[in-house]
Amino acid sequence: MKWLVLLLGIAFNASASLLIKLALHPPFRLPSLTAPWAALENWPLLLGIFLYGSAFVLYAVALKFFPLNVAHPILTSGAIASVAVLSVVVLGEALRPAMVAGLGFIVLGVILLTTCAR
Repeated sequence: MKWLVLLLGIAFNASASLLIKLALHPPFRLPSLTAPWAALENWPLLLGIFLYGSAFVLYAVALKFFPLNVAHPILTSGAIASVAVLSVVVLGEALRPAMVAGLGFIVLGVILLTTCAR
């Protein structure tokens, strides 16, 4: 159960980031002085905000089960790695070798943090 909370928090956070990025491009519009209600028609923006809020709640729940120095790095690094992969798969963004190496170091760091915290 506790690992499911962390995984859902990662998934919600990464999905929210992807949706916010999508919300910035046509046909979606952000609110402006001439169209203040445009955000209400921008479903990726609204869903992204909802998922960020849900990810925060899941993070708070995860803190009941894990120490802060374990939960935060796992959630943060998991979201970073997920966003990197999603941006390549969904948005067609580049993933350079140095970025892959950086993600590997992040994962290694989290593994070291979680094993040392036991």
